[in-house]
Amino acid sequence: MSVIAVVGAGPGLGAAVARRFGREGYDVALLARDPGRLDDLVRELAGDGVTARGFAADVRRPEELTAALRDAGAALGTVEVLQYSPVPHRDFMRPVLETGPRDLLGPIEFSVYGPVAAVQQVLPGMRELGRGTILLVNGGTAAVPHPDRAGTSIAFAAESAYGHLLHDRLAGEGIHVAQLVIPGSITPGHVRKDPSVLADTLWAMHRDRRGFRHYADDLDS
Repeated sequence: MSVIAVVGAGPGLGAAVARRFGREGYDVALLARDPGRLDDLVRELAGDGVTARGFAADVRRPEELTAALRDAGAALGTVEVLQYSPVPHRDFMRPVLETGPRDLLGPIEFSVYGPVAAVQQVLPGMRELGRGTILLVNGGTAAVPHPDRAGTSIAFAAESAYGHLLHDRLAGEGIHVAQLVIPGSITPGHVRKDPSVLADTLWAMHRDRRGFRHYADDLDS
């Protein structure tokens, strides 16, 4: 059975991705901070016929995230697809002239330490399988920095660079690394940014394995 791990799983995009990959026969590891919400989501997905397990972890604590992914692999099997898509904190989005060194610690922990820890944990298993997919999901500031959202602009740029380096380095090993940039906000009912539409896009990125950066919508949307 194939396994996808969704880091930053919630009732919106995370649940939609779990359903989309679940329809394709994947078991789903859901990772987030709140065990209670994870339990609720697992029950909801079970009603849709999706096999899912929740694993509590804070992405800003690499040891927690690594342990949760290790537990997910032990419980469900080798993680073949990793999606890193936690929603940034609002306090990461300060104007650039009001952003000091300490203000960048949280965004960097969230968008650099987190994905690096996650990738380091699942990559050996993907290499052993001879295949894998790593999907990074970011907001529009990953592509165009915003002066009022300095923390995410800086941290997403670093995450993007890391992802692109992985894409180039791992392509020859059958491991595809790609990024989905979602300008604006995830919007239920939107023709391009509804969670189920985005889940279809992420499935297609995994299936088609073309290029690194993909856009869910126009950057000025």
